[in-house]
Amino acid sequence: MRYLLLFTGFLFVAQSSSAQDEFGIGIIVGEPTGITAKQWLSKQHAIDAGVAWSFSHDTTVQIHGDYLYHRVYFFNADDYNGRIPVYFGIGGRTVLSDETQVGVRFPVGIGRSMKDYPMEFFFELVPILDVAPDTDFDFNAAIGFRYYLNQ
Repeated sequence: MRYLLLFTGFLFVAQSSSAQDEFGIGIIVGEPTGITAKQWLSKQHAIDAGVAWSFSHDTTVQIHGDYLYHRVYFFNADDYNGRIPVYFGIGGRTVLSDETQVGVRFPVGIGRSMKDYPMEFFFELVPILDVAPDTDFDFNAAIGFRYYLNQ
């Protein structure tokens, strides 16, 4: 429950602090599976966060947050409606289980915003370098969607 409260606090801060006014919330399915949120800071910069559960690693909880840079013009330079951005970034994660892990995330993904609907579909691959309690390499992959509340 405290993780959900922490995530809700992030959502409140992200929603109240942005001038861009594009805030989305949705789900991610993959490894791990859970809730995701994204706050656009400009046309190319965003932050995202998630609270997710891993069913393959003894039902652990993962909390993550990333800074994302979107290179929209890889596919369509002039049209931000109906865009297909390729994005990459850096972030952090904490895995809460018997032994808490802390790591650095390097998300790479592709998304599709719907031109006439306030929704985004995405796919991402995330290499992870765990730094505590041991140095280790991990990998996440997920598909998902977000619904934008104030578009």
